[in-house]
Amino acid sequence: MTPIAGILVAIVSLANIAGLMYLLASLRRRPGETAGTGETTGHVWDEDLRELNNPLPRWWLWLFILTVVFGLGYLVIYPGLGNYTGASGWSSQKQYQEQTVAAEAVLARTLAPFERQDVTALARNPDALRIGRNLFMNNCSTCHGSDARGAPGFPNLTDKDWLFGGTPEAIVQTISYGRTSVMPPWREALGGDAGVEDALAYVLSLSGRHGSAGNMENGRAKFTVICVACHGADGRGTQALGAPNLTDQTWLNGGAVATVRETISKGRQAQMPAQLERLGETRVKLLAAYVISLGGADLSAPAQVAGTSVPQAPQ
Repeated sequence: MTPIAGILVAIVSLANIAGLMYLLASLRRRPGETAGTGETTGHVWDEDLRELNNPLPRWWLWLFILTVVFGLGYLVIYPGLGNYTGASGWSSQKQYQEQTVAAEAVLARTLAPFERQDVTALARNPDALRIGRNLFMNNCSTCHGSDARGAPGFPNLTDKDWLFGGTPEAIVQTISYGRTSVMPPWREALGGDAGVEDALAYVLSLSGRHGSAGNMENGRAKFTVICVACHGADGRGTQALGAPNLTDQTWLNGGAVATVRETISKGRQAQMPAQLERLGETRVKLLAAYVISLGGADLSAPAQVAGTSVPQAPQ
């Protein structure tokens, strides 16, 4: 606030208080004046209900005066008159900083016992899982759901289907640095709507489904030329690229025929935000431990060595 603006705010505030005191003084009972003078304001309702113009009772008037005195005392102690900082030196920014420091100290003490434990050990620790669940609810449930079963476009974290891998290390990597996946639109490359129907027929057949009038053999040929680079010759996907397995019954964006057709024709884009910078290493591990505890993780890979850092960001 500029000095001039601060002075104006102070003047307006004090003028309001002075005006209030003048109003209270004008409403006080004069010496010798009684409450029942019979004087009216001239307002009449329902033919015979008249509003009397009696002075305020003294006890009520003193209550108003006390509120004014309190307000003046408050403005002396706390900031409220423009740029005047108050005798106490209090400010909302200062209080916020103090509370932030105190909260960070409590958080550090809470997380300290888990800093040197590896993710798989944390996944067996009830205290760690309780914190991990709270972290999940506050940071992840908006997309993945409170039960972690996902929604169209957001993966189910309780099954065995992992686009980028379900090992503890892969889960930590995903949470730490995020993931980006892109399915390009293939309508033009496939030769228009007819080509899309052919590819759709073949893709559906990979999981034992039907529902397209396209030519499956033509779709197989197009799949071999266009799709195998990401989804593999057998359609089982490539976790290094985040390309999904097309042979199971798990569909990230929905498995309805119309939805799969739209995916092939128009493509898809998805992004998992990076969380390491915002949450820190220990909370990322606690989150990963909770995800592992949901039952879908692949624990057959070698466990992370205790105390090691999260994986480095991909280059």
